[in-house]
Amino acid sequence: MAERGIEVDHSSVHRWVIKLVPLFEKAFPRRKRAVGKSWRTDETYVKVKGHWKYLYRAVDKQGNTVDFLLRAHRDKGAARRYFEKAIDRNGEPETITVDKSGANLAALEALNAGRPTPIKIRQNKYRSDRPNHCCIKWICSIVAIGIGGLPVLAIG
Repeated sequence: MAERGIEVDHSSVHRWVIKLVPLFEKAFPRRKRAVGKSWRTDETYVKVKGHWKYLYRAVDKQGNTVDFLLRAHRDKGAARRYFEKAIDRNGEPETITVDKSGANLAALEALNAGRPTPIKIRQNKYRSDRPNHCCIKWICSIVAIGIGGLPVLAIG
């Protein structure tokens, strides 16, 4: 707005964000493509504002991102919150493939306990088709240090 000669106080921008973000959250899921019924999930850690966080992420067979969630801990509660959010936004999958993480298995078993048709859970320690987190970590490092003329941003 400064480019157009309009001065705006930071509190005005903050009020706009508070007002408009809920509208964006309602509009974006309507435009999201449908995902497949077989998900591959994994978690990795990324540094956000100097603290390590766990990034939960799932992709379908075509490699489309189902959902993601940043959490401070890697435990049953965090995994359950992630799966509840992903299922709520994208519908119930037929199969979820996870690594040998006990937290993911415990969370999915707890979710299946209350369902009439349980989700099939597959565990595999070394999945070649699991989500590739290398690209995400590379992007985060570029944004964090400002390579290539990108401004230095705080992620999260």
